[in-house]
Amino acid sequence: MTPKNDPKDAYGLILNSIDEGVFSPGDRLVESDLADRFGVSRTPVREALQRLETEAMLSRDGRSLIVASLDHNQIAEFYEVRSQLEGLAAALAAQHASDEEIRVLFGMIETDRTIIGDPRKLSRANRRFHNQIHMASRNRYLVRQLEMVHRSMALLTETSLAASGRGQESLDEHHAIVTAISNRQPEEADAAVRHHLSLAFETRLRLDAASYNPKLR
Repeated sequence: MTPKNDPKDAYGLILNSIDEGVFSPGDRLVESDLADRFGVSRTPVREALQRLETEAMLSRDGRSLIVASLDHNQIAEFYEVRSQLEGLAAALAAQHASDEEIRVLFGMIETDRTIIGDPRKLSRANRRFHNQIHMASRNRYLVRQLEMVHRSMALLTETSLAASGRGQESLDEHHAIVTAISNRQPEEADAAVRHHLSLAFETRLRLDAASYNPKLR
C-alpha cells in the first residue's frame, strides 16, 4: 500500500481531498500550502496540480488554480453521459453479476437506510453503491470511463440527496435497480438506472433554481 506521504501519491491526496469535500468548488489551491498539508515536496504537488488542471478538475482564476465548478450546461452534459454509461453498466451487471454481488448490493441499500438523515454520508454511500454495479458489469473499459465521470461528481456544489425526501426515494430507486439485476433483466436494469438519474437531475435543477440569486448576475 502506498504511504499517505509518498510523494508519488500527491495527485491522489489532492483528488481525495476534493472528493471528500475538504476542498470545494471555487477554493484556491496553493502549491506551498498543499506541500505542507500533505508533508511532501512542492515538485510532486506542482505536477499533480498540472495533471488535475488538464483533467478539468481545476481551473484558472488569474494566476491561481481553483477547484473547478460545473455550470448549467456542463451539469446537463454530465447527467446525459452518466445516464448512458450507468445504464449500460447495470444492463451488463444483470447478465454477469454473481449471486454474492447481488446480495451485497441489497445489503448496501439496507445499510444506507440507516444514514438517510446525513446527506454527506449518504452521498459517499451512493457512490460506493454505483461503483459496486460498475464492477459487476465485468467490463474494465466501461469501469474506467465511469471512474472519470464519477470523479466530476466532486465538482457539484451540493448533493441532490440533501433535498427533502430525496434520500428515501433514491434508496427505493436503488432497490428497483438491483431487483432488475437480480431478475437478470438487462433492459429493465438499464431503464431503472436512467429513471433514477433523471430524477436526480431534476432534483438538482430544483435545488439550483431555489438558490438562484439575480443580484449576483
